Amino acid sequence: MERHNYKKEDMVILTDDQENPIMRPTKANIKRAMGWLVGGAEPNDSLFLHYSGHGGQTEDLDGDEDDGYDEVIYPVDHTENGHIVDDDIHAMCVKPLKAGVRLTAIFDSCHSATVMDLPYVYSTKGILKEPNLAKEAGQGLLGAFTSYASGDMAGVASSVFGFAKTAMMGNDGYNKTKDTRTSPADVVMWSGSKDDQTSADATIANKATGAMSYAFISALKANPDQTYVELLNNIRDILMEKYSQKPQLSCSHPLDTNLKFVM
Repeated sequence: MERHNYKKEDMVILTDDQENPIMRPTKANIKRAMGWLVGGAEPNDSLFLHYSGHGGQTEDLDGDEDDGYDEVIYPVDHTENGHIVDDDIHAMCVKPLKAGVRLTAIFDSCHSATVMDLPYVYSTKGILKEPNLAKEAGQGLLGAFTSYASGDMAGVASSVFGFAKTAMMGNDGYNKTKDTRTSPADVVMWSGSKDDQTSADATIANKATGAMSYAFISALKANPDQTYVELLNNIRDILMEKYSQKPQLSCSHPLDTNLKFVM
């Protein structure tokens, strides 16, 4: 962080081993810290957000998800006070930002590809991904066939229902996200995995860390001068040696992934 001119006195760091209750990653403290981060941000400000913890999915209630699920993160007190959903993360961290403000975010958690609800997701070739209804439908039918062959009739029902739900919704969720979540601010997020994947923990030099966080730091240390698409590929190459998760790159507006990565 210091290499990119972020000073410790300008950081809020929440960890679950803190004795001071205000510095533990509870739901209230995480939301307060997110508000502090973006509060008063002006053009040419550079912000950084890193979450390394548990993530998951919950039923989408407002129709902005093609797969029918919102992505969530789990604070340490989620059992008592609940999770934080992607709609709220976007509302707190992206919506308030003005054009010319840069926010670089890392969410090293399970099911995190769209946890900030950023509508523009890029492939390792630097090409914008869009929902592929035919592919999703095919996967649904394949799942039903596999369940049927193994005698899992509940799996058949689940797969066919998922296919029907996708077919009926089409790309409505994606289009709604693109229409309502595009932002003039430069918000770029690196996720630990796809929305349907988990993100692994790792122990590096006897310290617990997220595998994606380790790969991100390692890739930048090896070569600080990379384009966005080069960095995405290098992160994936590092993880590929031990893990199946595939980090994703997303943005609040269309991004030229051949530009040099900046924080």
